[in-house]
Amino acid sequence: MSTASAGAAVPTFAPDGQASIHPGVMTHTAGAQCTSNFVFYDAGTVYLGQAAHCSGTGGEQETNGCTSKSLPEGTVVDIQGASRPGRLAYNSWNTMQRAGEKDPDACQYNDLALVAIDPADVGKVSPAIPTFGTPTGLNTNGVRAGEGVRSYGNSELRGGLELLSPKYGLSLGQDSGGWNHTVYTITPGLPGDSGSGFIDSQGRAFGILSTLSILPLPGANGVGDLGRELAYLHVHGGPNVVLADTTGSPAPAMP
Repeated sequence: MSTASAGAAVPTFAPDGQASIHPGVMTHTAGAQCTSNFVFYDAGTVYLGQAAHCSGTGGEQETNGCTSKSLPEGTVVDIQGASRPGRLAYNSWNTMQRAGEKDPDACQYNDLALVAIDPADVGKVSPAIPTFGTPTGLNTNGVRAGEGVRSYGNSELRGGLELLSPKYGLSLGQDSGGWNHTVYTITPGLPGDSGSGFIDSQGRAFGILSTLSILPLPGANGVGDLGRELAYLHVHGGPNVVLADTTGSPAPAMP
């Protein structure tokens, strides 16, 4: 596991295969179902990541985080596999609106929220993504066009069929000042997959599923850049978190 910058000890996580809370479990916020992405921690709390828009209060077309409203920090979030609900601890949409953010790329693609896990459930947490056993760290250098990517979606529309959850695909490159990665995966992201984490060909976390493309690339997905989202969080007073990574076997080769 990586160590926290603020001197936080790495939490004792559940062994792989024995954790009921991990990247890819469902979250429900005021009835809206999303997929969690990665595990984070600071000196006192363990968090599960989801997309900021998962707690949005507007319509499906309201995707600009600088103008779209969201539920406040402290909102209850139900977490699959947890005995108690979590609490919304950070939301990039709320943060950008408080900061008066004007960068259109950040407004569109800075889509990260953190859910604080109840202390009673921390022992049930693993940072390992099912099937892949990653992330092995954080990619802050971007993903080149043509590089293999992987993800794990958990939309209710899949009817609980876990065989359909692991997704394999390719990056089409970054745009929007580096804030967005366009990807194609099999299967493509569905409503309810929102927020799921993406890893690169080395197993490093690089993004969070944010948007479904209709034009000009039908079936593609927009993935917000996790490195930029975390940098924004730290600059604007969010929790002093780091990504919890894994130190198990190397990431499996891309098919």
